[in-house]
Amino acid sequence: MATAISAAQPPAAGSPDRDPGFAVRPARESEGPALASLSGPFARTGELRERPLSLYVARASDFLVAQVPDGTLEGCVGLREHASAGVLYNFCVAGHRQGSGMGGRLLYAAIARARCRALSTLFTATTGGGRLFLRHGFVPARPGQAPGDWSRSLDPGRNARVLALSL
Repeated sequence: MATAISAAQPPAAGSPDRDPGFAVRPARESEGPALASLSGPFARTGELRERPLSLYVARASDFLVAQVPDGTLEGCVGLREHASAGVLYNFCVAGHRQGSGMGGRLLYAAIARARCRALSTLFTATTGGGRLFLRHGFVPARPGQAPGDWSRSLDPGRNARVLALSL
């Protein structure tokens, strides 16, 4: 498994991560289409894997969302359980919200949810640098350390980097 590193701490009072302009909460079953819409631009650029609307509808309960006061979803992350490990997937924040702390708040909430579910390790795959994950204590991991069904589903053509966080 990945080396244990202190995981994310709650955002400090007065930090940019305490943005009162949005709330992080579990997604509602009815929000599958909104999740698909939010994720679409990232799938079109290759930053996220293309997923059918039916997956978002069926797995809406996997997601945490960042919602702005008008009800629009501007960020999301899925947490899928695989025995004692979890996998974060489909993590995205609307372009105009990137750098606002929204991603950090979503990630912190996903880590807290995983801990509440007594998961031992969180995994994710990223085609980017993974800076946010690394700042929250994730470390590089071998795909073989991750849940088998998930690691076998990774597309080798995407050159995704697997990261892990011991909880």
